[in-house]
Amino acid sequence: MKNIHHFTIFLFIIFFHPLYFAQIPGIINYNQEDGLNCAVTYRMVQDEDGFIWVGSDNGFFRFDGAEFKNYNAKQGLKNIEILGILPLKNKIFIVPFLNNIAYLEKGVIYNTDTDPELRKIKTGAGGFYVFYNKKRNESFILSTTDFSCIYKYKNNKVQTIPLYINNKNIRLNFINFDINSHELLLSDENNKIFSYNILTKKERVFNLETEKKEWPIQLKNNILISINKNGNKIFLYRQEANTFKKIHTINLEKESDIHDIHIDDNGRLLVSLNSGGILFFNQPITNLSPLKKPYLFLQDYIINDILIDKDKNFWFSSRDNGIFFISQKFFSNYINYFSNIKNSANITSITANSHSVFLGYNTSKAAIYSPNKKYTEFVLDYSQKNEHRAIYADSKTVLFGQTQKVSQMDLSNFKSFTPKTLQKFNIKNIVPYVNNEVLICNNSNLSRYNYQSKQIVGTLFNERCYTALPYKTDSLFVGTFNDLYKVNAKNKQKKLFMEGYYFTDLKKLRDNLYAGATNLHGIVIFNNHKILKQITQADGLATNQIKKIDIEKPNILWASTNLGLIRIELSKNRPKINLFTQKDGLPSDKVAGCVIKKDTLYIGTSNGLGILPIRELLSQQKFINKKVIVNSITMGAREYFDVTKNLIAEAPYNDIIFNLSFPDFTSQGKISYKYKMEGLNDNWNISNSSKIIYNSLPPGKYVFKVFGLGHSAKQSYTYTAIPIEIEPRFWQTWWFKALAVLLMILPIVFLINISLQKQRDKKLKKIIHEKKIAELELQAIKAQINPHFIYNCLNSIQFLLYKKDYDETENYLDIFSQMIRKTLHYSEKTFMSVKEETEYLSLYLSMEKLRLKDQLEYAITISESVNPEWQIPSLLVQPFVENAIKHGISGLKDRTGKINIYFDYSDSTLSIAIEDNGVGIQNKKETLTKNNSFGVKLSKKRIDTFKQLFDTNVVLEINSLSEKTYGTQIKLYISPYENKNTGLYH
Repeated sequence: MKNIHHFTIFLFIIFFHPLYFAQIPGIINYNQEDGLNCAVTYRMVQDEDGFIWVGSDNGFFRFDGAEFKNYNAKQGLKNIEILGILPLKNKIFIVPFLNNIAYLEKGVIYNTDTDPELRKIKTGAGGFYVFYNKKRNESFILSTTDFSCIYKYKNNKVQTIPLYINNKNIRLNFINFDINSHELLLSDENNKIFSYNILTKKERVFNLETEKKEWPIQLKNNILISINKNGNKIFLYRQEANTFKKIHTINLEKESDIHDIHIDDNGRLLVSLNSGGILFFNQPITNLSPLKKPYLFLQDYIINDILIDKDKNFWFSSRDNGIFFISQKFFSNYINYFSNIKNSANITSITANSHSVFLGYNTSKAAIYSPNKKYTEFVLDYSQKNEHRAIYADSKTVLFGQTQKVSQMDLSNFKSFTPKTLQKFNIKNIVPYVNNEVLICNNSNLSRYNYQSKQIVGTLFNERCYTALPYKTDSLFVGTFNDLYKVNAKNKQKKLFMEGYYFTDLKKLRDNLYAGATNLHGIVIFNNHKILKQITQADGLATNQIKKIDIEKPNILWASTNLGLIRIELSKNRPKINLFTQKDGLPSDKVAGCVIKKDTLYIGTSNGLGILPIRELLSQQKFINKKVIVNSITMGAREYFDVTKNLIAEAPYNDIIFNLSFPDFTSQGKISYKYKMEGLNDNWNISNSSKIIYNSLPPGKYVFKVFGLGHSAKQSYTYTAIPIEIEPRFWQTWWFKALAVLLMILPIVFLINISLQKQRDKKLKKIIHEKKIAELELQAIKAQINPHFIYNCLNSIQFLLYKKDYDETENYLDIFSQMIRKTLHYSEKTFMSVKEETEYLSLYLSMEKLRLKDQLEYAITISESVNPEWQIPSLLVQPFVENAIKHGISGLKDRTGKINIYFDYSDSTLSIAIEDNGVGIQNKKETLTKNNSFGVKLSKKRIDTFKQLFDTNVVLEINSLSEKTYGTQIKLYISPYENKNTGLYH
């Protein structure tokens, strides 16, 4: 069951010490230099967050892939010999050697002194087993020597459950505990196997035929594993109801060799040996017929525990040598493809023919790997260790180019092989040429060598060269330390083609298209005339230093570098680039070259040969299926371990430290973090430190977001988000700022108000003064109206008397007396009604008609929309009517003069029109500026005064009617008043 964590607590006291350090390719050893400060490591376990916990003789450790965090006596352990760890919900249960149980919760260790509840658990000095049911969040503790009771730990309380086992007085051996059914599976010294239910107290006996000296040790997936007393046999039994039936017996070579047994999730056995190492059976225990030969590795180390983590990576704890790690990808590739290749030396050159792969090492050794997975290694020169620089092979011959010589091998006579040494060269490269010939690039020249006749047949280039490539008949590209030349093979003439490029390898992609690997400038794609494209780190290469390139297809090439193997797929736009490293299954990141055979890559590395299917490499995930873990957050001087709660701080505790982990173990410590603080800025930052620090974070609400970055710059599939709130101090709150601003503004407002009040008082005094002046002006105007009117009337009387028309004069005087009374009456009033104005105008016009007789006709029209009671400025219209008679129609001889007066109302405005059919006007200014238009001038002054006193909008408009008929039109527009006591209203 996945919820069961089982610790078998006993010490293995075996006196052994490795004499030297050795490891298979791809294995990582973590020890004291990496922070694992202990001599012995015991049981390991992985928690829900992905951390690896390791028990040791110096407390216990938590490993996040980059750092080992140690917990020992300084943190509160009473016993630092920790045999195992059990992750519970929100805490870590600590399993020590002696009876000093403890647990870790929120960064604090609680022991029997700080948590008295733990004192109830009595396990003695023999150790104990611990089991955990995640679903019910309960744990059970059982002593390895005392089966009288079992302890249940739940909700920080300990409950003692007595065990009533019938034969508990004899020696019992623990096999298994089913956390769901609550059944203990035990065996006695007579190999009798029985189960005991701790709740129902019922026993059940199993039928089992075992050898006398057999020891059942564990049950997994209904398979019982047992070993004999001599430790050289493993017995497998399948459980069927109340019976265990034997299905396999595995014989080991040595007695007392079994140290511990582990079964992985695929049902495969891993056996740690007392003599050192791990035996791995690469087949399920339910299908061991026929039994395959197991793989032996880590044979120089005593392995105490085996852990397979959630990513199927393998972990091995050892005595005296820390812990070992093998990634799932590498382990799978190693077991399936190249575990039979025993040598893990540094391969510096690799090539192949149609049958085999040829390897050259950094010593004088070479090897041939055949399709039947046969690996043959041999030494070319026992006198000195020359590094291989290049290898050439066809179906019959192999040339091994070492630092100072070339050796030739005849493949048809391989068994009696004696290498033939050619003349000595300082070899740089060997390049195929025409039939049975190669080009040998060396520090002196470019030589032609015929390997059939075994003779140097000439030189084509008399300078140091590093690589060459024939591209036409009798034409070659030749690369020196600095430049690339075109060389004619016939006349040996050279022509500079590219300057400043140190080419390490040249390959043909297709006709008139080539690829070159350079030492500093990445990969150059070119034709016979020019460079077409240059691929560098700016395009996604891990490095610009390329050792070799190998062609998969005309548009796909593989580049070998010191940082891994790079696959480049050319396209019209940006090339598609994938980097493959040790994390993807390569024996090492230092790659000398590769060979492509169908869908398989044979990769020469500094840790030996890697054999990997291309489809598996390309199936790698784009993201890392993990999230960043926030271990704790420090705000000011306080550290918070529960980051799920609302985290609120205020100044001066606004320095925030995020303590992060990204437990991606395949990245082998090459971890970095991409993060930002939303609310502060939207820029992503990258840091190699696991501590992200923000100093003096201003008040506000923020969200800290962080991605993990692992190997090959891969990113976690999603970010981890932590909300943070920094509360302002009281002087940083909005209300305090508003109050402060208000207190600052009030004196200013007060001063401004005083100043404005003074200005208002001054202006009011000025207005009152101006109004008094205007009122006096109005009275003066009124005083002028009466004499002006009387003067005009007297002129008319004089005119009648001059004509001796005494009757008309009498009538005129009668009407004149009425006009005088009304004029005196209305001149005292500021406003008069429309009705009064029309009556006054009718009286005036009738008086003028007496004087002009048939020369004058008039009409006064009031629209229905006009209220006769509306108030208008008094005596405003009469001067304009008088002006129309005097200057418009009084001198007419060809027609009767007509005066029409209209009162109308529209758009909230009262309009008064005075139209005559007189002689008309030349322009408006002329009429207004005539000396005898004194009444109009007075009226215009009255209009301006009314505007000033009563804010009345009176507009005067003068229009000529001569274009239509004859005459002039005067229009007055009066806007109504709101104050009915002082002006016009409606």
